[in-house]
Amino acid sequence: MILQFTDLLEKAGFVPVQVRLLRHQAKAPNGRTPYILWRDQRQSFEEYQSVQTASNRAGLASPFWASFISPPAGGTLFAGIYSAEHAGVADPVWIDPLHGVPGAGLTTRSLDRYKTALLPELADYAGRLWVEWGAGARSWIQRADRQNKPIVELTRAFREDAFPGYTHFVTNVSEIHGLPATWVSALRAARGVYLLTSAKTREQYVGSATGDAGFYGRWLNYAADGHGGNIGLKSSEPSDYQVSILEVTGSAASPEEIIAIEQLWKRKLQSREMGLNRN
Repeated sequence: MILQFTDLLEKAGFVPVQVRLLRHQAKAPNGRTPYILWRDQRQSFEEYQSVQTASNRAGLASPFWASFISPPAGGTLFAGIYSAEHAGVADPVWIDPLHGVPGAGLTTRSLDRYKTALLPELADYAGRLWVEWGAGARSWIQRADRQNKPIVELTRAFREDAFPGYTHFVTNVSEIHGLPATWVSALRAARGVYLLTSAKTREQYVGSATGDAGFYGRWLNYAADGHGGNIGLKSSEPSDYQVSILEVTGSAASPEEIIAIEQLWKRKLQSREMGLNRN
């Protein structure tokens, strides 16, 4: 028989009817997600979770919250059990940790403040236990007594997705800052030619990473200002470009050799005629 999450709650002394299941899965324009907050800034994640729209008050009316997060590759990862108590209306100048702006400017609805505290029960499972949330991914608040989630995996320790390899690596510029540390190391260690594409404008740009910080260092420039100093990108409509790698060059390749390979890819993809390259 497949072990269910409610079984764990009951074994830990919780009454399922008193527990709400929360699956945090939002993504801010800056690329930040609740998962990134939980991984890198636990206090910011808990602050983000503690303020909710008043329209969710009835759904959140429970003394305990079982919190889950969704990593970049998908799935539902357990983040911990929290006590929760409605504490009134949130401060109107409260800053949303996910978006980095006042929460009042993100919604027309009033915001509630909750007093929450991470509980020791099931703490050993946080970051290790995965459940199958089911088809209702948009229903991010659910009742534990009505939605018994199957446990699909329990790892020995918290681990992030393995680096997919340079050929299969695809992400958006807004997500560069939130990449796992092992991915950053791999991208810093390699240089070569990459491709930027915009789903908004249907345009492409071929570029090269020749510096010591590799692909990662070059892409940080785009994450900082949206164009990385490129004339063609400056002239185009701002976009969250998708970035992928066309070719990784050898460690001994000189900047001139890498740029020569970049020029070849520009010809192959006709990114001057049908894209944003200007040279």
